[in-house]
Amino acid sequence: MARQAHPTHPWPAAGFTLLELLVVMVIIGLLVGYVAPRYFAQVGKSEIKAARAQMAAIESSLDQYRLDVGRYPSTELGLAALFAQPANEPRWAGPYMKKQVPPDPWGNAYVYRMPGEHGEYDLYSYGKDGQPGGSGEAADVTSW
Repeated sequence: MARQAHPTHPWPAAGFTLLELLVVMVIIGLLVGYVAPRYFAQVGKSEIKAARAQMAAIESSLDQYRLDVGRYPSTELGLAALFAQPANEPRWAGPYMKKQVPPDPWGNAYVYRMPGEHGEYDLYSYGKDGQPGGSGEAADVTSW
């Protein structure tokens, strides 16, 4: 049913009342409050999965380096030895990665130690907080 024009205005009365707008805003707020935490939890999980995938690629490159050179790069040489030939490494046949080793998904460098405490080498990321230890998204992501 069409609304009648107000006596002092030539056009029909249209729009929403303040109460209708408040109800809509409350509904939107509830939806955002419910959906946002679930969305951001998935983002954190995807960053951890991305770190694990990057570490798997780095490990594969380290293994190829070892096959060519006969040992893993030292801690001093670090992961840079996968992209640029170190001095005094005549058997180096790289580059073993197409680009420099990327930072972890949180923008920090991966930690590489050879010899490692958990294997021949240790490769890990300190997680979202960039500090050793932690839990949840701040937990370390390790290769062992």
